[in-house]
Amino acid sequence: MAVMCVSDSETSEEPIIQNTKPQNQPKLTPTHRQVEWLKERLRQPLPGRSAQERMMGRVVASPPVVPDNARLSAVLCLLFPVGDALHMLLMKRREDKTAHSGQVSFPGGRHEPEDPDLLATALREAYEEVGVMPAGVAVVGALTPLYIPVSNFNVFPFVGYMPERPNYTLSDNEVSYTIEVSLDELLHPERKIITDVYSPAATYKIKNVHAYNLNDGTIIWGATAMIISELEVALSEMQTAGL
Repeated sequence: MAVMCVSDSETSEEPIIQNTKPQNQPKLTPTHRQVEWLKERLRQPLPGRSAQERMMGRVVASPPVVPDNARLSAVLCLLFPVGDALHMLLMKRREDKTAHSGQVSFPGGRHEPEDPDLLATALREAYEEVGVMPAGVAVVGALTPLYIPVSNFNVFPFVGYMPERPNYTLSDNEVSYTIEVSLDELLHPERKIITDVYSPAATYKIKNVHAYNLNDGTIIWGATAMIISELEVALSEMQTAGL
């Protein structure tokens, strides 16, 4: 499956890994095997910044050290099966003239004082923005934090899994629509391009940006593409191992 659009509505914090495996484990499907392998892989040292920079595209150059006043935030990279193919949830943000206006992103946002940790931030934001119920998400693991200079956010990405395709209730003020894309489609070598993009945070065209280009012409660049790139590098190890 290619792309489906659905309209509607640096800290060292340890991520919480939920163990959802029942005592009597049924035979694993191909998507379950991918997720179980990925869960174990994300407990090991991560591919890190070098993997992110394979798809780097920034409006403002990143400083060598994350500023002390950087705002903590978190995003949820949600995976789920459609048929026998593992899919990823993305969303198109509303045009609101903010730094990330109109861009394709993961559900996520700012850490709030009432959030127990950054994982809770990612789950809460996913619920508020697209209606994904936190109780239905099994946390696979965490990826490497990524600082975004243009908005001064230090983003902590978490990978989650749902055994079924989610139902969505979109926040009209924040989300235009959701994008469901298979990993086979998204991570195919032909989907990577170098292109020019426009950002609400810049008054000029940003040239020679690494991006993912979906079948329908959707461009995924910036922090979202860099997070996907690290996940892609991790998953490529599974293919190398012949699993």
